[in-house]
Amino acid sequence: MASIRKRGASWRAELYRHGVRESATFPTKAQAVAWAQAREAELAGVRLPEHTVREAMRRYAEEVAPKHRGERWEVLRLRAMEADPLADVRLPALSAVQLAAWRDRRLRSVSPATVRREMNLLQGVFKVARREWGWLRVDPLADVDRPPNPPSRRRRISQDEIDRVVLALGYDGGPPETVSDRVAMAFLFAIETAMRAGEILGLRWEHVGEKSVLLPRTKNGDQRRVPLSPYARELLALLPREDGPCFQLDPGQRDTLFRKARDRAGIRDLHFHDARAEAIWRLSKVFDVMELARVIGHRDLKSLLYYYAADADELADRLGADPATPAPRQPPRSPGGR
Repeated sequence: MASIRKRGASWRAELYRHGVRESATFPTKAQAVAWAQAREAELAGVRLPEHTVREAMRRYAEEVAPKHRGERWEVLRLRAMEADPLADVRLPALSAVQLAAWRDRRLRSVSPATVRREMNLLQGVFKVARREWGWLRVDPLADVDRPPNPPSRRRRISQDEIDRVVLALGYDGGPPETVSDRVAMAFLFAIETAMRAGEILGLRWEHVGEKSVLLPRTKNGDQRRVPLSPYARELLALLPREDGPCFQLDPGQRDTLFRKARDRAGIRDLHFHDARAEAIWRLSKVFDVMELARVIGHRDLKSLLYYYAADADELADRLGADPATPAPRQPPRSPGGR
């Protein structure tokens, strides 16, 4: 039972349960009694605590996101999402209808892929709130449909586009003198290695070998060793061996300078991440699907078959160019040579 006592001009409510003592002070006795009753119900599991979606997002950003490799994106996205009316909804009252309305509002301003990522992030918040904090009993997103997956991006990068981006960044092929030079080198390195932008920016000299680099922890949590082409080795050799990451770039610099250079070069619909896809296209001509999966860190081999697509004419050309291919059999001749 809670204890309600008057202290001067205020009222103090105290309760003790499972070895934990809690108290709060209110201007009126009615408020103190209401708090004590609500808190006792929460501790007994009868009533959920009255936290909002905003409080859940903030706690997640402070306690959970720092454990993830994508902490920066999660924190920035959660802060932006606080501006939506959804953030003011109390978690016990949160419904699929409200979340569906939030989804539809987001779809009017951002792409379906962005909404899918934000829904995945929200589901992570709700999962922790339900399992570890006791702020929810069910997953409110379980009955909310996600936007359909967008079609696979099929963006190749021509050598002309590569040259124009590098020129717009002001890189002349020598040792880097500016941050823009380092961005250009990271872009070229991505096309040679199929490494992700985060993997390139996080690469450290102690993980650089003579012909390969070690990625101790990748996006999917695995360790991976990436072979280096001769040109990739040349790029690394041009970088000064300073303390810290090899390329000495932060994600903000890389993103901002690349986009500005792309725009100056007059190139549309090109992202830094397209360099990885272009590299996978090129490596698919060198490695078989199992080797390629090991190099780029893909677990799903089906997702790589797209890079091995070839039409029938191209396959016919390969058959004709292979010296090991036996000559085509001649049709049987009729008796008498006719």
